[in-house]
Amino acid sequence: MKELLTAQQLSEILNLSVDTIWRYTREKRIPALEIGRRQYRYDKEAVLDALTGRSTVVREKHSAYGTRAGYTYEDYVKIPEEPGYHYEVLEGILVREPSPGFTHQRVLRELGRQLMTYLGEVDPKGEFIFAPLDVTLTDRNVVQPDLMFVSSDRLGIIREERIDGPCYLVVEIMSATSRRRDRLHKMEIYRKAGIPHYWLADPEERTLEAYSLRDGIYALVAAGEAGANFTHPEFPELTLDLAEIFYQPTL
Repeated sequence: MKELLTAQQLSEILNLSVDTIWRYTREKRIPALEIGRRQYRYDKEAVLDALTGRSTVVREKHSAYGTRAGYTYEDYVKIPEEPGYHYEVLEGILVREPSPGFTHQRVLRELGRQLMTYLGEVDPKGEFIFAPLDVTLTDRNVVQPDLMFVSSDRLGIIREERIDGPCYLVVEIMSATSRRRDRLHKMEIYRKAGIPHYWLADPEERTLEAYSLRDGIYALVAAGEAGANFTHPEFPELTLDLAEIFYQPTL
């Protein structure tokens, strides 16, 4: 008898969040066997058939862009725009994520404002950039970091349509659906690409972590939480107001 998978097991195989698996199940985008009230099991091959358009029973709107491995930058640029979503390619896997919400964007704005002010003073010829803008690290890794800084000695990687190479600094603002991917998959991709500085902002925990590349490995060199100022040993005189960055207005 073929082994059936739980939503958690399927999410790990497909590199999707469990919430996405549940949503696809509710929308009947993927086949599922209901074994009890809101309890489902999945046949991996049947799900892959549905997501890649091979199934005649379940077909996603843009079924050619499923979760198969082997996507390249050339494939990526052919993906139709879909309102409310953005795409990345991580080690050849196409990742589709909902557009960020208000809290994410507020942290992005305030962290970006403070960082841009500082970097504009210490490296005025560098380029500080907000998402969305593609960064191609290899043909199979196309990312859209939330914030990125191309230092003045790296300006040659800037193209009109994308950044083609490793930035000096990349910042990702984590969400419930991206936390594991940002901490594991993207961190490894950025490490291999040789990006000197990778920072992780967590609006839920209200923390900022800064990793620096040391002997080919990312080391945590600075961290702070809301209520304190953030400093960094490799960014002289930098002081970020985390209380303001992670302020959460009543909605």
